[in-house]
Amino acid sequence: MIIGTAGHIDHGKTALIKALTGVDGDRLKEEKARGITIDLGFAYLPVADNKTIGFIDVPGHERFVHTMVAGASGIDFALLVVAADDGIMPQTLEHLAIIDLLGIKRGLIALTKTDIASPARVADVLAEIRRVTAGTRLEDAEILPVSTLTGQGIGALRRRIETAADEIGDRATDARFRLAIDRVFTLTGVGVVVTGTVLAGSVHIDDRVLISPSGMSARVRSLHVQNKPADKGQREIAVRSICSASASRRKAFTAATW
Repeated sequence: MIIGTAGHIDHGKTALIKALTGVDGDRLKEEKARGITIDLGFAYLPVADNKTIGFIDVPGHERFVHTMVAGASGIDFALLVVAADDGIMPQTLEHLAIIDLLGIKRGLIALTKTDIASPARVADVLAEIRRVTAGTRLEDAEILPVSTLTGQGIGALRRRIETAADEIGDRATDARFRLAIDRVFTLTGVGVVVTGTVLAGSVHIDDRVLISPSGMSARVRSLHVQNKPADKGQREIAVRSICSASASRRKAFTAATW
């Protein structure tokens, strides 16, 4: 199962993912310096039966809504994050609308920063969340109060996520391979690298893939799944496909992505 965060800037999405997985999704120097998420972050949570739950951490700033959509477009499950001190904010509503437009049917709501809010304030925000989610796909979503500083509710949220993963189950891999690309870059001596979320099917090293909408073909030279070398990529988070590099192909990938 692939989970995508949603919510306003500074409501604790990245901190929550780190508390759940131990992985800090903010990897860029600028993100560290500014204290905000700018690009998509990826984290993984190993669970029972040798399975792994993938997380996509998205930016909450209004200027990066296109990046948020790129990350949310391939997810199975939404994790809407609302801070108890701020309550519902503009990007809370915007991201909630994006969840609806993308047709994401399952999700949870995490009420963060409960350690700095009074019980009365928490109750008010809970009522506010129920009011704004009425009529949306998260109307009946469970709300779990948490604190990343004290650890309150983190275990309960992790267990609820694991239960949701069991309910969704595995996806079939016999369909035509489709990868939703979220980043394209080049590495010296390697070539063009694309990362993204597999929407359907599976891919192997040396497979030929078709880049849409340009129609240009490329060969998969190597694969990384969950930051580890792999022979096969399927419905996982952050599949990295390294293909033959050329200036024209680089342009084709860029057109396909943006």
